Amino acid sequence: PKSSPVTMTNKKKGLTMKNIRRINAVTRALALGALLTSTFSAIAADGTPVQGGTLIYLEQQAHTNLYPPAGGFYPNGGILNQITDKLTYQNPKTLEIEPWIAESWSFNADKTEYTFKLRPGVTFSDGTPLDASAVAKNFDTYGLGNKAHHLPVSEVINNYDHSEVVDPLTVKFYFKKSSPGFLQGTATIGSGLVSLSTLDRNFDALGDATHIIGSGPFVVSKETLGREVDLTARKDYNWGPKNLKQQGRANLDGIKVIVTGEDSVRIGALLAGQADFIRQVQAYDEKQAKDQNFPIYAAPTKGVNDSISFRPDNALVSDLKVRQALLHATNSKQVVDTLFSPNYPQATSVIAKTAAGYVDLSNKLTYDPTLSKKLLDEAGWKPGPNGIRQKDGKTLSLTIYESLPQPQNKEVLQLVSQQWSQVGAKLNILAGDAGSRVADNLDPEKTPANVVEVGRADPDVIKSSFYPTNRDALLQKGGLSSKVKSFRDDKLNDLLTAISAEVDPKKRLALTGDVQNYLLDQAYVIPIFEEPQVFAGAPYFKGVSFEAVGRPSFYGAWLEKH
Repeated sequence: PKSSPVTMTNKKKGLTMKNIRRINAVTRALALGALLTSTFSAIAADGTPVQGGTLIYLEQQAHTNLYPPAGGFYPNGGILNQITDKLTYQNPKTLEIEPWIAESWSFNADKTEYTFKLRPGVTFSDGTPLDASAVAKNFDTYGLGNKAHHLPVSEVINNYDHSEVVDPLTVKFYFKKSSPGFLQGTATIGSGLVSLSTLDRNFDALGDATHIIGSGPFVVSKETLGREVDLTARKDYNWGPKNLKQQGRANLDGIKVIVTGEDSVRIGALLAGQADFIRQVQAYDEKQAKDQNFPIYAAPTKGVNDSISFRPDNALVSDLKVRQALLHATNSKQVVDTLFSPNYPQATSVIAKTAAGYVDLSNKLTYDPTLSKKLLDEAGWKPGPNGIRQKDGKTLSLTIYESLPQPQNKEVLQLVSQQWSQVGAKLNILAGDAGSRVADNLDPEKTPANVVEVGRADPDVIKSSFYPTNRDALLQKGGLSSKVKSFRDDKLNDLLTAISAEVDPKKRLALTGDVQNYLLDQAYVIPIFEEPQVFAGAPYFKGVSFEAVGRPSFYGAWLEKH
């Protein structure tokens, strides 16, 4: 049996009474422990998987929408990864693309046509077939969007034209121009396959987890909006990735995902035996988990690093010298050494070392406050009476919103703010839960800087972050915001488009290097650290795995008897 949080707390952890009360609130949410008693159909002491039991998983934030292309937000992807399958599987170790719902595939030389042969006998949880027609409808929606239902185009699919159902188990896709990232795109969280009834709903309706009908190893059985999602194993599931050790149904009977926003409550509940697995373990909590033999899982996200990006449409950062000054005023090593553990490597480029096409550009990211001051002097920004620089009656004072999904982001920005103040620049940090955040982040006049990070194990990840019609990190004219007056960088956009269309793998990686160099030469972005997804689990929780960019998969996981 799992110990009570109070007993454990008094013996081992010395938590405050305030935290004990919070942990007890989590316990009450678990129906006073009734759901914590797992029944097992087998007992295994030799490390072989055990069937049965309900996993208690504490998530930092509630999901927002479960339309698969919205799965980039980790709380969304954490659910989608259990309830949907993909056409292909990207091996998280080798990054090779392997069979899943598609048994085989082929493509033409210029990668404008892809053909997939599907596994027979696969069904969605509503009993409808996952056949070529269903796959075609999924990718027509993800590739083109659906304006009537307000379903946006997926950021992982470029140059899509149309699909063709060749026969019930063969589907073919056509592209307007070369699309070398498409095969890997079929393996991402944003390409989870859902039933036709799901695709017939409006975008807003897909915030309700019970409306998502997938073919995955788990099914949503219940949801308390914003607080809890219950998943139940699908007993007839028999089509996991063919190269995985786990085959057939999942080992767990179910998963209870409970939204637990406060970091101390999640780690406290885990160590108290009231939870089995938690996401977003802060660096300062890692040691106490390890000291009690609770494993830490730090899964790299293999994409655009945790960074600050500028919006050059704002006059404060339209001058390259100002952006360069702020880049060289940022001491990312101090940020990492002060706030993080070795699981958070200091950034040495725009993308992580583990990302496809990474180039070490640490020589362009030097901390040099003397150079910063010189650049600001040259740009005409002179020290003012309060130490903050001024020019033409304006103060060098930038506003940025905290990004709640990013680890310790408020503390990161506070430290950067202190560093910038040493050269005469001010960084105002606004709360990430402010109601004005979404609108202000689309207005370069209000937010000349923004926090960025994207995970994807393909060179297209840089396009996802910076291209105007994708995430538009720099806010360009013709992009996501109508508030942009004039800024647009067509040289950058041409490079990003070239990555998405270059068929030659070596040339594609070289272009990825060119973009990293260009972004730093223009000082559009200040990379700070490589962001992992950090989880902790109970010692008796075994077999959890992670897809290529760090979302957990509970398909092969099990709870040992304890």
